[in-house]
Amino acid sequence: MPDLSVQIFGHERDQGTRAAIRFFKERRVAIHLVDVTRKPIARGELRRFIDRFGARALLDDGAKAYHDQGLAYLRMDDTEIVERILVEQRLIRLPLVRFGAELSFGRDETAWKRWFKPGC
Repeated sequence: MPDLSVQIFGHERDQGTRAAIRFFKERRVAIHLVDVTRKPIARGELRRFIDRFGARALLDDGAKAYHDQGLAYLRMDDTEIVERILVEQRLIRLPLVRFGAELSFGRDETAWKRWFKPGC
């Protein structure tokens, strides 16, 4: 039987992260939580998500840090977005979830259900 475990990058005060934890616990899927407030996501790991979804998609424009830094008024390319995210992890649209080669960001229960459909 394949290893049923997911890696979640987030923090427990984030609603999306809590929803992901609850979703996978209900399905008895092992969870490895990486709390980005304690251990920042590595550049290589972040790159995996950026390559799949794009830097702009991962930038949480609703985050307090986004507004506090006045980012709504800046035009940033993907490289600048990545550098800002690496410095200030509160700018990431959480949670980032990895299940093998499958990736998702934000509260994406549609993707999570697809990963664990019977027969997959």
